[in-house]
Amino acid sequence: MIDSHAHLTSDSIFSDIDAVLERARQAGITSIVNICTESHELERGKELSKRYPWVYHAASTTPHDVEPLGEKEFAYFASEAKAGTLVAVGETGLDYHYAHSKPEIQKQFLRRYLHLASECGLPVVIHCREAFADFFDILDAEYEGSGVLHCFTGTASEAKQVLERGWYVSFSGIVTFKKSVELQEVAKIVPLDRLLIETDAPYLAPQGHRGKPNEPSYIRETAQCIANLKGVSVEELIRVTAENARDLFLKRTKGH
Repeated sequence: MIDSHAHLTSDSIFSDIDAVLERARQAGITSIVNICTESHELERGKELSKRYPWVYHAASTTPHDVEPLGEKEFAYFASEAKAGTLVAVGETGLDYHYAHSKPEIQKQFLRRYLHLASECGLPVVIHCREAFADFFDILDAEYEGSGVLHCFTGTASEAKQVLERGWYVSFSGIVTFKKSVELQEVAKIVPLDRLLIETDAPYLAPQGHRGKPNEPSYIRETAQCIANLKGVSVEELIRVTAENARDLFLKRTKGH
């Protein structure tokens, strides 16, 4: 299994990281894409990968934080992307639900990160909530590469627009929640070859672990849920989603 999106170097999980990664290995996880949203997280990540070379990194400031942190962090993330540290740029994007940063500033930094990804030949990891129209407008104008809508919670129509662009859709533990009926219907229509799975650890633990900090070892529950929805074996779901993650993130790295 590949966990395509986890915040391993965030403060809330990093103190226990060796135990977390040991449980991940025991659960059958072969690679994790660690999402770094501040420079100190990526610095931790680079050291972590010396001990765990199967942990890879993506980085950018989130849309929530671009107003206070965007300018301060952009140059650092850009230099690391150009140096080959990253397998993707992100999670960048737009979030109008909380709007912790002004929409215009969010859009400005989304464009900058898309341009950075283009310059470096990297895919992008997108966070989008209640902002799909603006996101698609910017994406179509500014970027021709590949990417994934992480932790997808949009509508079937929005998912179809992602798929029309040849992108991936990633589902987190939210899809396992009892009330996530509409999202479960979306999971049914996403083709296997466009599907990724993620934990978004330490957030959004799946139904069987709700109330606990999430971690990569819990990803099998999400895989099993989606396999059931799609009428395939969990082994097939795991095999294809791992292949998809390697194609998107890891084909540029040595040994893949």
